[in-house]
Amino acid sequence: MASYKPVVIPAVPKLGEKITQDTLYWRGYKTPVQIKEFGAINKIDFSRVPPYNYAVTASSRIHIYGRYSQEPIKTFSRFKDAAYCATYRDDGKLLIAGSEEGSIRLFDISGRAPLRQFDGHTKAVHVVGFLSDKYRIFSGGDDYSSSLWDIPSASEIVSYSEHSDYVRCGCASKQNGDVFITGSYDHTVKIFDARTKSSVMTIEHGHPVESVLLFPSGGILVSAGGRYVKVWDVLKGGQLLVSLKNHHKTVTCLCLNSSGQRLLSGSLDRHVKIYSTTSYKVVHSFNYATSILSLALSPEDETIIVGMTNGVLNVKHRKPEESKEKSQKKRQPAYRTYVKGRNYMPKQEDFYVSKPGRCILRKYDKLLKGFQSSKALDAVLEPHIRLHTPEVTVAVMQELNRRGTLRSALAGRDEKQISLLLTFVTRRVIEPRFTPVLITVADIITDIYQPVVGQSALVDKQFLRLQEAIGREIDYQEELLEVLGMMDALFATLTEKRATYLEENQSNGLTKTLDQDMSI
Repeated sequence: MASYKPVVIPAVPKLGEKITQDTLYWRGYKTPVQIKEFGAINKIDFSRVPPYNYAVTASSRIHIYGRYSQEPIKTFSRFKDAAYCATYRDDGKLLIAGSEEGSIRLFDISGRAPLRQFDGHTKAVHVVGFLSDKYRIFSGGDDYSSSLWDIPSASEIVSYSEHSDYVRCGCASKQNGDVFITGSYDHTVKIFDARTKSSVMTIEHGHPVESVLLFPSGGILVSAGGRYVKVWDVLKGGQLLVSLKNHHKTVTCLCLNSSGQRLLSGSLDRHVKIYSTTSYKVVHSFNYATSILSLALSPEDETIIVGMTNGVLNVKHRKPEESKEKSQKKRQPAYRTYVKGRNYMPKQEDFYVSKPGRCILRKYDKLLKGFQSSKALDAVLEPHIRLHTPEVTVAVMQELNRRGTLRSALAGRDEKQISLLLTFVTRRVIEPRFTPVLITVADIITDIYQPVVGQSALVDKQFLRLQEAIGREIDYQEELLEVLGMMDALFATLTEKRATYLEENQSNGLTKTLDQDMSI
């Protein structure tokens, strides 16, 4: 008797994302660590010096975390109300933060009490930062003003009142110690020079500006607001280079990697998009649980940290490269081990002994081998098979139909089993790879259980859903046929015009040749 042959599951190509070097790189981060803060996280900032601690601003506190710590190693809580925008100085020794009451506090990382307090804003200060000379700070507040402060004397140097709405973001130039930039809800980005009494450039973003970022070279500016991320050339007077619209909700934060070749944007749509700064195309994307307010990347790109509206801090670390090196160094068996005896040709005097290969059958194959059709169908209707590998369920149905036992396997089922079958057919019948088989299954189910229609509201409801699904698919097919007809007519017209044009050119060329011959 011939041995049983397992059911062949047809392989169908899946339309997945294209695997690129960026995909492999950004997937190389470990499973995230979740840290719960006291409120929405409005700012995350890394120290630029080892060990690369980072400051998290949430509610009325600023927490300092070590790179791998899950508990804060230091806390600054001398705020009466909410704190905003805690930012490190480049040397990692000082920390500046704004507050809801309008004051700006300067902290020494090694202490707890503020070293300086700058008062001058009349409303909340959401933007603070150090200029690159390290001895001055800039700020922007809800009183529509932007100010420049001197750290040693704790005094205001100059104040600008050019915005007409809240100032909510800003950054300083790394190349020029006098230049800083602010973005406002009045849809504008303004570039200020401390040596002048007014802004030196105004850029119209078109939406309330949530974040601004200046490239290390100082020539490219990125602004985010609404659903748009816009890139500007500052050296050409604020010329728009590209406008990106890859988010579905407001973009709230921007970040640049250490090499400046990748731009990251976070949004309320729960996604972080990563762009190439050469083509400005999305090369990868991260998905998070809730809306994103803040984003930071460590100086060595080893850690990605995202702050969300629900107060959860999401920390991802890169997998260490050492393990990969060890796995590469692990000694593998020699090539000759695998090919030994493979090409040996038996001689005439040799006695050939064949070793039958052991075939492990799956549950549904064992049941099919024992001619238990109904139980085999039940086996492939288990949730882990019908939901994740529907092709297995359809392949077994096709095999039962080939054997002529599909009708008997579908018959004699109770209300719950019929509902399960109809749900599967309704969901998968519109997929082209399953349609031929499932149409046959739907016909048999309808034929078997037509006499009991009206006795169960659940089964009747599933039959109606199946009818609606097939009706919608027929409508789509009719619309597609109409579109194909229109496209065929267009292509035929274009082909006729091209043929006429070629004939005219050929006739014109022949006429010119005859004229030349006659003149000769």
